[in-house]
Amino acid sequence: MMTLAPARQAPATAPGLIPPAAATPRAVAQASGFYRHDLDGLRGIAIALVAVFHVWFGRVSGGVDVFLVLSGFFFGGRLLRGALTPGVRLRPVPEVTRLVRRLLPALVVVLAAAAVLTVLIQPETRWETFADQSLASLGYYQNWELARSASDYLRAGEAVSPLQHIWSMSVQGQFYISFLVLILLSAFLFRRVLGRHMRVAFVVLLVALTVASFVYAIVAHNTDQATAYYSSFARAWELLLGALVGALVPHVRCPMWLRTAAAVVALAAILSCGALIDGVKEFPGPWALVPVGATVLFILSAANRHADPHTRGRLPAPNRLLASAPFLTLGSMAYSLYLWHWPLLIFYLAYTGRSGVNFLEGAAVLLVSALLAWLTMRYVEEPLRTRSAPVAPATVASRPAVARRSRLRRPTIVLGFVVALLGVALTATSFSWREHVTVLRENGEELAGLSARDYPGARALVDNARVPKLPMRPTVLEAEDDIPQTTIDGCISDFENASVINCTYGDENASRTIALAGGSHAEHWITALDKLGRLHHFKVVTYLKMGCPLTTAERPLVMGNNREYPRCREWNKRVMPKLIADKPDYVFTTSTRPWNIKPGDVMPSSYLGIWEQLSENDIPILAMRDTPWLVRDGEPFFPADCLAGGGDATSCGIERSEVLSDHNPTLDYVAEFPLLHPLDMSNAVCRPYHCRAVEGNVLLYHDSHHISSTYMRTMTQELGRQIAAITGWWPA
Repeated sequence: MMTLAPARQAPATAPGLIPPAAATPRAVAQASGFYRHDLDGLRGIAIALVAVFHVWFGRVSGGVDVFLVLSGFFFGGRLLRGALTPGVRLRPVPEVTRLVRRLLPALVVVLAAAAVLTVLIQPETRWETFADQSLASLGYYQNWELARSASDYLRAGEAVSPLQHIWSMSVQGQFYISFLVLILLSAFLFRRVLGRHMRVAFVVLLVALTVASFVYAIVAHNTDQATAYYSSFARAWELLLGALVGALVPHVRCPMWLRTAAAVVALAAILSCGALIDGVKEFPGPWALVPVGATVLFILSAANRHADPHTRGRLPAPNRLLASAPFLTLGSMAYSLYLWHWPLLIFYLAYTGRSGVNFLEGAAVLLVSALLAWLTMRYVEEPLRTRSAPVAPATVASRPAVARRSRLRRPTIVLGFVVALLGVALTATSFSWREHVTVLRENGEELAGLSARDYPGARALVDNARVPKLPMRPTVLEAEDDIPQTTIDGCISDFENASVINCTYGDENASRTIALAGGSHAEHWITALDKLGRLHHFKVVTYLKMGCPLTTAERPLVMGNNREYPRCREWNKRVMPKLIADKPDYVFTTSTRPWNIKPGDVMPSSYLGIWEQLSENDIPILAMRDTPWLVRDGEPFFPADCLAGGGDATSCGIERSEVLSDHNPTLDYVAEFPLLHPLDMSNAVCRPYHCRAVEGNVLLYHDSHHISSTYMRTMTQELGRQIAAITGWWPA
């Protein structure tokens, strides 16, 4: 979430566009009148907002959007002005080289430090995620990695990553390369075909792309806001708008009073954005126009001030304030400060086990972040991104000076080598750990054949089976992949898919049918139902969608993060007519949910309409009480993480009263719905007063609320008893 280009708007003769031989970028910029100290200060304001809102308020401030616009303005505007200037030849290789020198060194240093802290502080169950996101950060596709995680229901409750903030830098890196290619191709075509009309063609093209991206952002925001938040396509309009402003700003004329008013309004909007708008839920939709529009307005407030002889060299008062030394200093270290503050905050929270910081703790995090940011800027960023000015042909008298300059460059070469070595080591280590985990999981394929005597699981609770002293299975590293076969087979609709997917398990040739319908909490019972179906000759047909129970809710929410889920409503409208038309012998689905406002569980009122429809069509319901959702301090709790961090089966569990009411809420509706048959496996999951993380040598959960397939197999016998008592299909 960072402006990744230097905070200097250079004219068409900036580096990469064949500058005059003896001119430096800053000298050329200042001579041309385009050097904007106030925008350096605006970067400082933006990073301060981002850090403060992250540390103390847990909100999005709008500072990210300020950075995106400034990135487009600095980088895109400069390239666009160069392309529109006759006789200027674009050179992509120097541009890419400059970007690499500017972006990678500080990023590599922070990633390396984060890798060390991950090993020291976080459980090994989190190392794979860090390895994935470290590679994604180095490859500048972190935003897509996070979008994939956000759309993956099985990963939706993962702990916040210490590298999550790098998503916006990935968006900007992708923009830089894409915009550079676009400008090169367009300049080649437009100059040959359109000649003097090239400027209009460029502007029309970029306006069209900006509008298209903005429309896409609105549509994507309404469809799946969590995924759209990280989408490069939904964010491109902010950068493109900055590029357009960067190309057109030299032609803007306005009086001083109007520029002052614009600067005041823009700053007020930027400063208040985080407090007034919940950016986590509202961006990148229409509300993103507030920080984006305010940034554009602030840029225009000091546009082409040299054109007016009465205000030559003058800036509006707000702009002069941001051009002062404190803001310039903060702006100069903005990139490094952004890189450091988030991982330090996340690692501190992981170390303390808390979900937030108080004022003093937050101040300490910011102070350490600022110190590390200054050191990184001073001793990593500046040496590696600054080149010596070109040297005139050496004379005999000047050769000693050249030799001295060469010697002075040696520390920089060493520094560059060390940073490159860190990057290679980080990449190799990430790949190696991923391969290690892959091998462990491949070795975990025998989980389905574990000895019932050695790994009794749920039978230790319901049948008092003897539990030998053996290592827990699945292990903490195997747990993540210990998932239902339906997920592996693609037999559950994902978040974006509203179609009904049917797959058949159990005895596929049987005449008796149980329809397994609902969300993933219905799905994880497939492991036991499949085994029972093959044993007692009935088939199980699936009607499943991630995070979506059978419900009549008009605005269903994703359980766990409470974001709206319109595709769930659409899927329910499709699945109910199909279920009724298929008329299975029984519909197996969940009948309860955990309370969001107090301990225990509840039967949601939106389920009653489902029971009515099924009952009216004489379809009996096997209503399974939902399994406990593990939550601490309002956040999903992962037993595997706790166990990997040194916890035990008891400390990594939860009190039964926190997750289950004294009695099954479904029982209150049996008299009203005679075809409603409650199933309750709570005593196969929890002890009388506590729900432990491990029972009978088997880990119960593969995440924070889905039963592992290995443990589900150990519940088959008890589930069979309850179903047999209802159906009479075999002796109970």
